[in-house]
Amino acid sequence: MSLFSLRSPSIEEASSARQEGQDDRSDSLLDFLPRMKMLPLGIWTLLALIPCPGTTEELFQVSVHPNHALVQFGHSLTVNCSTTCPDPGPSGIETFLKKTQLSKGSQWKAFLLEDITENSVLQCFFSCAGVQKDAALGISMYQPPEQVILDLQPEWVATDEAFMVKCHVPSVAPLQSLTLTLLQGDQELHRKDFLSLSLVSQRAEVTVSVRAHRENDRHNFSCQADLDLSPQGGGLFHGSSATKQLRIFEFSQNPQIGVPSLLEVGKAETVSCEVTRVFPAQEAVFQMFLEDQELSPFSSWREDAAWASATIRAMETGDQELTCLVSLGPVEQKTRKPVYVYSFPPPILEIEDAYPLAGTAVHVTCSGHVLTSPSPTLRLQGSLNLSAPGEPARLLFTAREEDDGRTLSCEASLEVQGQRMVKTTESQLHVLYKPRFQESGCPGNQIWVEGMEQILACSPEGNPTPALVCVWNGMIFDLDVPQKATQNHTGTYCCTATNPLGSVSKDIAVVVQGLPEGISSSTIFIIIIFTLGVAVITLALYLNYQPCQRNSRKRTLRQKELSKGDEIQFSDVQAEERHAHLC
Repeated sequence: MSLFSLRSPSIEEASSARQEGQDDRSDSLLDFLPRMKMLPLGIWTLLALIPCPGTTEELFQVSVHPNHALVQFGHSLTVNCSTTCPDPGPSGIETFLKKTQLSKGSQWKAFLLEDITENSVLQCFFSCAGVQKDAALGISMYQPPEQVILDLQPEWVATDEAFMVKCHVPSVAPLQSLTLTLLQGDQELHRKDFLSLSLVSQRAEVTVSVRAHRENDRHNFSCQADLDLSPQGGGLFHGSSATKQLRIFEFSQNPQIGVPSLLEVGKAETVSCEVTRVFPAQEAVFQMFLEDQELSPFSSWREDAAWASATIRAMETGDQELTCLVSLGPVEQKTRKPVYVYSFPPPILEIEDAYPLAGTAVHVTCSGHVLTSPSPTLRLQGSLNLSAPGEPARLLFTAREEDDGRTLSCEASLEVQGQRMVKTTESQLHVLYKPRFQESGCPGNQIWVEGMEQILACSPEGNPTPALVCVWNGMIFDLDVPQKATQNHTGTYCCTATNPLGSVSKDIAVVVQGLPEGISSSTIFIIIIFTLGVAVITLALYLNYQPCQRNSRKRTLRQKELSKGDEIQFSDVQAEERHAHLC
């Protein structure tokens, strides 16, 4: 028998049944009276001594306390049966519940009913003078909604799709007094009661279908159960489910991968993966792989788009595959894209002597790297012909002073998957030669303007960069400090340029011109402009001279390790030349 559907008879129905039984007994007695006239006198005497049943029934009553009981599931109830009969006979209670007599008196008995789990009717009876009377007690069992369970099916829902909100109470009674309310936040979503008798046999549950929209994302859903026993003389019991959060998503398009079709071994490349029309974009999770190598993507998002970028460095050549896996809630989207990894290191440029002396032979070789496959095509700057595949390109020429600072380049080209790749290696040639004076850098005749700041303009050429010493009137002239020109500066200056390969001297005639009387302002302006021009040229030569001094310290060990004999010879030559050119 179900705990939720058992219907107990009412006290009125039990009393009516007992009254009908009494009426039946009275009718039988009336039918029996005519026959009593036939009995002998002795029998009449005996009958006169028997008490009248009708009179005895009217003299005593049977009652039960309480007259109606509302008991929680599994709990106990104390029942007291009593009678007005002064000397009652057999008495007790009739019930299928577990009972224990607690105490008794001459006209009452108390019983304990234990573990009440369903509705029932208890009969309390007493007999008096051979007549039995009873009283009925209706016991109603109730069970509060202590456990309320809410289900969201599913908890992640795609936009515009339906989802189910379900609430059920595993144990509650009576079902007719229950009301279930589904809540979306603080708003009532659906309410259901169980008053209809056709629903008595159903479970205590309610289900509603809802269509998902973006604005429903992260909404909280809950269920409230109310058991109202006030009509039965009880109270109002409440139960609530745990709150569950609904997640809405939109993710219908595959990720798009951005990666070059060709990757070079060991070279860092940036790859990307992007998804559009995704919601919520900030919760998209990216995973990227190059074959079995997992990358470390950095993700970003804006509005309904999300993307990630990562740096890859392929270490093996051949066909490989880049994979992008994007997950959002319960959905995963995966995209793969093939890439080809090739090896193409820059070509090798070799100069037999990067610091040759002017007039000597220079051997240059351009070759492909051993890791390049297949062999590249090589081109060496200055060479007339392309080398055969796999063969180095060579160049032989005689170093000239004009080749100092010349850049030599070795170019390798390789076709990979239909694309032409080009790599170039460059190297600078440094030709060593003795000092020399060019008229453009060190004019033999220079005019100074009296009263103006002047610098002797002279910058020699040579590699290594020569040191310059100028002598005037037997004294070394400071070339770095501007001189205020006077007539005393007129004369011949002897300048000597020296580097480890030799030295050279040149005389420079300087004429200081004064300003004649009555000179016009326009003439002075022209003189000033001319002087400024000379100063600019001098400054340019000076700035060019300083880097050359720094470069001279970077020469190879071979240049620095000139033999002591050469240095002594060079010093003697320098001393003789300086002595010969002193003015």
